[in-house]
Amino acid sequence: MMATTLHMAAHLLLPGLVAWCFFRSRWRLAWFIMLATMAVDLDHLLADPIFDPERCGIGFHPLHSYPAIVLYVVAVAFKPLRIVAAGLLIHMLVDGTDCIRMLL
Repeated sequence: MMATTLHMAAHLLLPGLVAWCFFRSRWRLAWFIMLATMAVDLDHLLADPIFDPERCGIGFHPLHSYPAIVLYVVAVAFKPLRIVAAGLLIHMLVDGTDCIRMLL
């Protein structure tokens, strides 16, 4: 329960921190766009069960796959995609910390 709460808080707050630090002149818009990248979790609808707190999503869900993550890294290089790509990478980072937690 606590891990899920921290996970959700990180999904909400970490994009805000990144938006504030790197997109200061338009941080609210950047934060909103990064929060919108949470839609990447729609790929969970393809899984059974849809939510499993003990499953590592990285490499399991299509939009959380390693090739997808490589595309998100490449997208950061393109200014029009930078905020969206940053949001997606933050999302993968937060999900990745859950995978690491499960290994410990």
